[in-house]
Amino acid sequence: MEQVLLKMARQLRAFDEASLMALWDKYAEAVGRFEPSQRWEESVLVLAMIQGMRFKNQLFNHHWAESRQPGQPAPPEAPADASAQATPEPDAARQPETQPAAPKPHRGKVLAFRPKDTGES
Repeated sequence: MEQVLLKMARQLRAFDEASLMALWDKYAEAVGRFEPSQRWEESVLVLAMIQGMRFKNQLFNHHWAESRQPGQPAPPEAPADASAQATPEPDAARQPETQPAAPKPHRGKVLAFRPKDTGES
């Protein structure tokens, strides 16, 4: 089981986030229209994988930005393909030393997934 999951993770990692995010609306809409079917269950899993890739890239960027000191080049142990797949961070972490450090940006929060309110009662 673990080997199958790792293989799926490697395959998913090979895709770029932008291509996956292009499918997000389609699968979010399908998940929002519940039907007790295999197709709906697969849509939920596809949406979760898309969200997983986005989360992985955001987490990678967060840790990458924290590991860098202002004005220093990137650490040499960085994988060459990670920056191509990850969403770039703002340049706020790379301010010149003459300026005071900007406060850390407000961290996001986890939002609950709720179907759209269609106005039907």
